[in-house]
Amino acid sequence: MENLKIIPFGGLGKIGKNMLAIEIDKSILIIDCGIMFPDESMHGVDVIIPDYEYLQKRKDSIKGIVITHGHEDHIGALPYVLPDLQVPVYGTGLSMGLVSVKLKNTKSVAKSLINTVIPGDPFDLGPFNITLFDVNHSIPDAAGVIIKTPLGTIVHTGDFKLDHTPVHGKPTDFHSISEVGESGVLLLLSDSTYADTPGYTASEEIVGKSLDRVISEAPARVIVASFASLISRIQQVGNSAVNHGRKMGIVGRSMVDNVKLATEMGFLNLPPGTILSDDELRSYPPELTIIMTTGAQGEPTSALAKMSTNQHRNVTIQPDDTVILSSNPIPGNETAVARTIDNLFKLGANVLYSRVEDVHVRGHASQEELKLLLRLVKPKIFIPIHGDHRHLVHHSRLAQSVGMSEKDIFVMENGEVLNINSKLDAEILQKLPLRENYIDGKEAGNVTAKILKERTNLSKQGVISIAIALDIETGDLVGDPEITSKGFIDTEESVSLIKSTYDIIEDILDSMDDKSDINRIETKISEQVSNFLYKQIRRRPVVITTSVEV
Repeated sequence: MENLKIIPFGGLGKIGKNMLAIEIDKSILIIDCGIMFPDESMHGVDVIIPDYEYLQKRKDSIKGIVITHGHEDHIGALPYVLPDLQVPVYGTGLSMGLVSVKLKNTKSVAKSLINTVIPGDPFDLGPFNITLFDVNHSIPDAAGVIIKTPLGTIVHTGDFKLDHTPVHGKPTDFHSISEVGESGVLLLLSDSTYADTPGYTASEEIVGKSLDRVISEAPARVIVASFASLISRIQQVGNSAVNHGRKMGIVGRSMVDNVKLATEMGFLNLPPGTILSDDELRSYPPELTIIMTTGAQGEPTSALAKMSTNQHRNVTIQPDDTVILSSNPIPGNETAVARTIDNLFKLGANVLYSRVEDVHVRGHASQEELKLLLRLVKPKIFIPIHGDHRHLVHHSRLAQSVGMSEKDIFVMENGEVLNINSKLDAEILQKLPLRENYIDGKEAGNVTAKILKERTNLSKQGVISIAIALDIETGDLVGDPEITSKGFIDTEESVSLIKSTYDIIEDILDSMDDKSDINRIETKISEQVSNFLYKQIRRRPVVITTSVEV
């Protein structure tokens, strides 16, 4: 019997980019395929996806991808990965609906690859016998995964919390969890996002009551920003709209698509006429409307960010508007969210967010829930997943507090390979050399760490462009060089510095016996001008030299 390998390609050490492979008997099962959002230093990067080169080389061994739920950090990389791997994808109804929406412009992926699975109904993928079970999260139809392998049973929780009064009516399936725990579990992979938070996570019911109160007291229009996939929040806002005689508008392409899909699939239930079209919304009295929109994370191109800077084509913020940000900032987005809130206040809006009102609760389990799950599952081996490194460490300590041995707990990093042999002994054998896979536009691989460094340098130091004309026969300089600077110091000193570069260029050309190698000339000029500027002002702009022979 071959060994069982667990290989995380994302989701550990940083929030996002969730993707994990389980490999046995030369067969591979993938759990989730998500993106991570860039921070402000990653100029021009749209999203980051897992480095899946290891899987590319073994795509004939991949039996399928199982999706736990429809959030971007679990499904967002599929449009980039699936055309390459061409393997089937499995998940619950809403998850597969959201995947289909994401893939609608990806023509190279056949609809037959998307497979809807009912929780509780087992199915086989090679040596893996798989059963999904209901978990409660901040999106309906989320699931955990039970995977039976020849070496033993694996439980992957997905993202979860234990909410006994969820908005969409499906609490976490304790029966399936306790049943599999009694039958014996080899390995547990469990959500760690709030493993450093004591107590229990509050119920969505609290948010519903708070939103309803705020909307009832609002003197004018209400704008609620949330994740496009947070269907339960859209349902709560819609319920309040109905309760208080308001109509609802949906703004933001991804949210419009998701509302349409969730309504068609029965996950969003509002009376006919509650949701207005854009034209109807424009002509309806603002004080009788609620706008549900994207942009709660301060994304620069989102609808709310554009509203906050008066750049949205349909919605202009008015004094006395009530704006609710129904989310917590994802780590790294705090500055962008704060900027959006400040801009909204400057426009006269009353802005409410989780630090001042109960307008959002976490979608992840806190410490007491995590300990309960550990006691129910009783795994032989435990790997905390989905969290920053500190979250993984806290979760490992929780596991020890309920009786697990430290030697059976593995706080892993992305790319590490955990090997479990036929004797059920586990150890980390190696670490794959994963790289960041940046997406700029539609394709992966076009942006490298070197390009990002150059973009950062351009943003901080500026650029100087040098154009020279050389005599085609002698290689001598013809006329003065044309020097242009952008983002560099704009003072008399800069004029003096740029003029000094003329002498550097002439000296370089005079010192060269062989002037036939144009590339060598351009490189030498760029390097020496850069060094000169750094010595003078301790700044190193990007220097680009181009030449033409005349």
